[in-house]
Amino acid sequence: MGTRSFKSVGDTLSDKKYNRELDTPPVGIKTPLRRGYGRSGIFDMHFNIRDQISDNLKNLLLTNHGERLGLYDFGANLRPLTTELHSQEDFDGEAMSRIRDAVSKYMPFINLDSFESSFKQPPDSESVAQITIRILYSVPQLQVDNAGIEVILYCIG
Repeated sequence: MGTRSFKSVGDTLSDKKYNRELDTPPVGIKTPLRRGYGRSGIFDMHFNIRDQISDNLKNLLLTNHGERLGLYDFGANLRPLTTELHSQEDFDGEAMSRIRDAVSKYMPFINLDSFESSFKQPPDSESVAQITIRILYSVPQLQVDNAGIEVILYCIG
């Protein structure tokens, strides 16, 4: 019969060609739009679902009614609040209500945890103020807790 070598038997499952890691597919486009490189393709892409959810939430908060083609009521519609700032008794309450309504309609998988706003008027400007809104949220299905987002709005006084 003779001696045989196992080297010529064939490939095994532990060979590198069978165990290479596959690249994860992109989840969505990053905004603002910018040119993509490498795996992204023509536009820069998100490869992590958590980053995509944060990007989508930011876009929902910064979009006003009538700005999204085909979805008139898409967005939190916060800009009109900035023009009514001096006459608005409860800016925080109205902003929270608008954000809650938009998130519950378009991103119901997000739980809103906390809301904080601050007003700042630059010393060199009497007519422009900056409103910073900070929101903490969670996504139970992805085990995301205490994720935060900050939105800055400018109002004319």
